[in-house]
Amino acid sequence: MARFSIDLKSGNLSNQNSEIILGIDLGTTNSLVAYVKDGKAIAVRDKNNQKTLVPSIVHFEENGGILVGDVAHQMLVSDPQHTIYSVKRLMGKSYEDVRGVKAYFGYEVIDDGTDNLVKIKVRNRYYTPTELSAEILKSLKTRIEEELGQPVSKAVITVPAYFNDQQRQATRDAGKLAGLVVLRIINEPTAASLAYGLGKADAQTIAVYDLGGGTFDISILQIQDGVFEVLSTNGDTFLGGDDIDRAIVEHWSEEYALAKNPQFASKSSSQALRLLAENAKIHLSSNENFLAEQDGLKFYLTKQQFEILITPLVQRTLDCCESAIKDSKLTIHDVMHVVMVGGSTRVPLVKQRVSEFFQRPVHDSLDPDEVVALGAAIQADVLAGNQKDVLLLDITPLSLGIETMGGLMDTILPRNTKVPSKAGRQYTTSVDGQKNLKIAVYQGERDLVEHNRKLGEFILRNIPPMPAGLPKIEVQFIVNADGILKVKAKELRSGTEQTIDIKPTYGISEEDMARMLLDSIQNAQLDMGVRAILEAKNEANHILHSTEKFIAQHKEILTESALSGLLSLQSSLKTAAAGTDKDLINEAIQNLNDYSAPIAHKVMDIVIQQAMKGQKV
Repeated sequence: MARFSIDLKSGNLSNQNSEIILGIDLGTTNSLVAYVKDGKAIAVRDKNNQKTLVPSIVHFEENGGILVGDVAHQMLVSDPQHTIYSVKRLMGKSYEDVRGVKAYFGYEVIDDGTDNLVKIKVRNRYYTPTELSAEILKSLKTRIEEELGQPVSKAVITVPAYFNDQQRQATRDAGKLAGLVVLRIINEPTAASLAYGLGKADAQTIAVYDLGGGTFDISILQIQDGVFEVLSTNGDTFLGGDDIDRAIVEHWSEEYALAKNPQFASKSSSQALRLLAENAKIHLSSNENFLAEQDGLKFYLTKQQFEILITPLVQRTLDCCESAIKDSKLTIHDVMHVVMVGGSTRVPLVKQRVSEFFQRPVHDSLDPDEVVALGAAIQADVLAGNQKDVLLLDITPLSLGIETMGGLMDTILPRNTKVPSKAGRQYTTSVDGQKNLKIAVYQGERDLVEHNRKLGEFILRNIPPMPAGLPKIEVQFIVNADGILKVKAKELRSGTEQTIDIKPTYGISEEDMARMLLDSIQNAQLDMGVRAILEAKNEANHILHSTEKFIAQHKEILTESALSGLLSLQSSLKTAAAGTDKDLINEAIQNLNDYSAPIAHKVMDIVIQQAMKGQKV
């Protein structure tokens, strides 16, 4: 494996080795904050020195007060409409993304018409998921300031590996609203690898399996001499413990015909049932049966029933694991350690199936709820300049590129490119005198942009009018350490330049995220065929355009026979280009090229001779 080095002295951090920078796991179900003390990462506990976890729940009181954490958790049943939970699942999402599951939330999820992002209505006010997440971060900031007896202002915050640009930006914005300078956004599985792998000198390959409350990630990493390299990553932004709870609720709803029972029509009863399902999940992780009563009904579930219910969900995670292994160019036998992260990995069936998949026992020696925050604290300590033997290399989860002629996706940064990263490619115009060029940016693995996700677009304006093909336009993609994309376009001859930060109008839907990689594999052969046809058509159109210009400029020089031959072959190429036979198009291109090449040489000789005669005169 290639070795890397890094200068960690950057800006005003270089001489602040004693500064405390927080590591924060902003989770779907619970959040926590950690820091490095005396060289060891520790999670901050509550005032009673018991709990490290802060429930990711925000309650709005009638008098305008805001409660966060355990006190807010107590209001889930008594006042569900004003108690917000699992807000991380809404980060960067559009209303359309969550329309199908909004009934599962006890609060009101709406589209207020101002933009495409989902909003939460609480006491006649609209809140964004970013604002609500900021309240959780404020609570974590207060907790550690009380622990340390001093103010803190800088943090590293973790996100799922499959969070897109908008979701990462939203997380950074939430930190800013909470009074924090977010120095780095890092992927949760990568943070976990820091907590487990730091100090191990021997080279090893690790799979980090992270099943939290709302998201799932799998990352394949190589660790050697303090260098952490992410080989591949995969996951699902809408799969986690919440879905396990919902599977139990749906089972009970059908088993006990709750849809016909008026007692379970209220938001409070729905919340109570959801919490009961969560208790059942926890209870069945160490018991064979669960029995509890609510609203006069006895709810029963066996461990066998529970495992049957969640098997499809567990299988979805294993499908992601299989894709990650394939992308890493390794085999299951190459993976030396499997690290379990996230509270949902406490479910025995999850551990069993993951162990069977990787064909080795799993590692769960660290608290799966704390390991991500501990890793974030270690990365924060690196940024503070206290550790100089650790280098973190993250990757882009999906390919990034632009649309070219014919609706083709031209990839500039392939998926699994290490970040921070920078790559560029040169393009040109297709029309004489073209002054503006639209650059549309896409994310995905398919050959046609219509099958990928559009991140944004902009127009490079004021290109000096030149013949088609003469302008040199360089498009650069720059992905920073947070995985956020900047796109720069510059016409090199004139210096005309345009730069934007790509901020998509809404997050990728969970269905699209789940399908993208699978679609690219299933349709690979079809896409290759379509791309070949479109590329042949593009080449044909370019040659037809060049031929028309050549004939128009040199018609007086061309012999009648040469002109007739060019027009005949030009017509044949037009006919072929109108069809879908790639081989026929390429044959027609070759015929026209072979015929026109000697004619072009003769014409060039005549033009040069005429020019020389003109100079003598």
